This record gives sequence, C-alpha cells and structure tokens, in this order.
Amino acid sequence: ETILIACRGFNLNLYFFMIRKIKILYNRTECIGAGACAEIAPNRWEMVYDEGKANLVDGKQTNSGQFEAILEVDEEQLKILINSADVCPVKVIHIIDLETGEQLI
Repeated sequence: ETILIACRGFNLNLYFFMIRKIKILYNRTECIGAGACAEIAPNRWEMVYDEGKANLVDGKQTNSGQFEAILEVDEEQLKILINSADVCPVKVIHIIDLETGEQLI
C-alpha cells in the first residue's frame, strides 16, 4: 500500500513523499565482508570484522538461513538501500517492492 505524507514547508509549498514497503533479503553465508554496503548505508548494515561479515540491522533469520527485514522507506532511503545492495561485489543483497512484487535489485 502506498502512503502519501504531506508536509508543508516554510515557503508554503506542498511536498509529497511516497512511502514504499520493501523487503531486504540478505544471504549472509555468501557475504565476503567487503563492507561496501556498510559504507553506503551504515544505519542498515554493520560490519562484524572478526567474522568477516556484515549484519543486516534489525534483520531476522528465515528458515532458509537468509536474513530479511521488512521496512517502510521514502524514495531517498530506498535509493540509499539500492545503492548499498548494488555495490556488493558478490550480490548477496536483494530488495523486493512488497506492493508490486518487483525485485528492485
């Protein structure tokens, strides 16, 4: 479900922010610990250097062993998360738009 939030700025223009519900899927087993994701989105990824892996902040482990997080994000947050997945050299991070079912990356 798309939610529009209206905020009135100081110049009295009306701004709309589209909120999207997404799922991040992360295969931690295949992570090589490059840390690029944590550089791009440090509020969502944290490095565990002694394990050589990244952790998905607030991620929950699924029965398949992957980690996932369901989030509601605005377009700017979504761009940052997509960039954090895109820079992963082993492509173990995927983002799904839960409204459309589309895999964004």
